[in-house]
Amino acid sequence: MASIDTTPSQVATNALQSLPFGTLIGSPLKACIDAQAKAAQASWEFIRDVGLTDAEGGGKKAIYVSFEYRKDGRSATLCLPLLTIVPIPYLTIREIDIAFKARISAAASTSKTEHKSFGFEMGTKVKAGFNLLVASGSVELSTSISSKKDSTATRDSKYSVEYTMDVNVKAGQDDMPAGMSKVLEVLSSSIDSTDTKGEMRASDQVVSLGGGGSTYISYKNKEGYYMPEDIRLYEYKGSKLGSEVTDKKCEKAADDAGLLCKFNEEGDYCAKAGERKLVIKVIK
Repeated sequence: MASIDTTPSQVATNALQSLPFGTLIGSPLKACIDAQAKAAQASWEFIRDVGLTDAEGGGKKAIYVSFEYRKDGRSATLCLPLLTIVPIPYLTIREIDIAFKARISAAASTSKTEHKSFGFEMGTKVKAGFNLLVASGSVELSTSISSKKDSTATRDSKYSVEYTMDVNVKAGQDDMPAGMSKVLEVLSSSIDSTDTKGEMRASDQVVSLGGGGSTYISYKNKEGYYMPEDIRLYEYKGSKLGSEVTDKKCEKAADDAGLLCKFNEEGDYCAKAGERKLVIKVIK
């Protein structure tokens, strides 16, 4: 019984083991990780370049945009952070499919041809004659034997290795990180609508000296920022501004949003900031 040639299977096994699976599978994964890192960097650069600007003393501050519109028959300004109205790119790789196919073919063939030939030839010749009681004769004998053997052996081995790899990457907009979501929540709460000339308010426009003689005045400019340092207090006579009120007539204390005024003398006064004016009457 002829033995089975195991060379093809050994060749196929060795060829499969020699494939760099670590590189074939690891390289696409590393490329996806690098792409994810670049996407995160791009998100930060977008936030930094589009929604933030340099603040005094270092750091960053949000960029606000203003829209003018009509409100109650008057012109008003809506101020809101730019980051709350533009989509922030948060691309993430959701799925990676790596399809690897290897095709290994190995074959061996052996052919053997053997030819034998054998020949035998024999001949005998006899001659006899008699002449006057004298006998004469001759005998011829010939023999020929031939043998021939031809042998031919051929052995062929063939193998090939083919592999293909398909990488399918699916990406999409990811959910906003918790930190950025909180930032946008805070920025959204800062959306404000103000008059195009600013806003000025007083807790009391008629102040009684007997009741403490004080009122609180706040001023917000057209960009929506409280500017207590812009508030000036003047004497008001005949619909005209007089001289600025001294500390003797009114004691002033400012905070982040406004000015607390405690009057010591009765009369008419006018608080002014930007384009806004507010008349305050002080009585006994």
